[in-house]
Amino acid sequence: MTRQYLINQIREKGTYLCVGLDTDPSLIPPHLLTEEDPIFSFNKAIIDATLDHCVAYKINTAFYEAHGIEGWKALEKTVRYIPDTHFKIADAKRGDIGNTSSQYAVAFLQKLPFDSITIAPYMGEDSVKPFLQFEGKWAIVLGLTSNPGAKDFELQKLQNNSMLYEHVISKIATWGNADNLMFVVGATRSDEFLNLRRLVPDHFFLVPGVGAQGGSLEEISKKAMNKDIGLLVNVSRDIIYSSNENDFAQKAGEKAMYYANQMKQYLSF
Repeated sequence: MTRQYLINQIREKGTYLCVGLDTDPSLIPPHLLTEEDPIFSFNKAIIDATLDHCVAYKINTAFYEAHGIEGWKALEKTVRYIPDTHFKIADAKRGDIGNTSSQYAVAFLQKLPFDSITIAPYMGEDSVKPFLQFEGKWAIVLGLTSNPGAKDFELQKLQNNSMLYEHVISKIATWGNADNLMFVVGATRSDEFLNLRRLVPDHFFLVPGVGAQGGSLEEISKKAMNKDIGLLVNVSRDIIYSSNENDFAQKAGEKAMYYANQMKQYLSF
């Protein structure tokens, strides 16, 4: 998916919501467990209910890999079910030496119809660049995360008094461009958004952590939105687990609409 197409979808729909499909069989409605593929049955219903209120879906591959080959089958059925009008993210956090990264890139960006994949960048340029070689595909690189462990590396100060995450993001931005490179920024890092926009004014940010993790959609929107919107705000648990009953899909759709309506207030057309 091209940058302009994504921007157009956001403007036309009036939402920059990304729905996270972190599907855990222990949390889905019990009546689905008798289905041939409970994970896909759940995902299909969630997608049908939320499609009009979002522009992207993020599939966290760990929730599928945990179930072996059956999990991978559910993942593939899910990503192929999502229409091409929506931006499809493989939240796989890959990153390795060049030839290995090349194989990961083929797996997710060619063999599977994902538009993008999340990347852990700390092995350097040769671990990231293989994901930037496919037209219309994106690398979404971990920039500044919300987890407590971010202080161990990302928030460490360098000799020039800048933080490591600043150096990493600035460096990576030279390897790609705003048409094929996004950055993951945790929603609870809202104090850093203005600084992040100074570093990469044109790139999209994928922002997890709104909803169950407590990130503020208003703060993110006010501090991180750029002239092209430049945001995909991911909500997972707060949408997909809105109900554990037969009305789970309806409730998910209502919660997605709630977030989309909030986003309409912040969009600067």
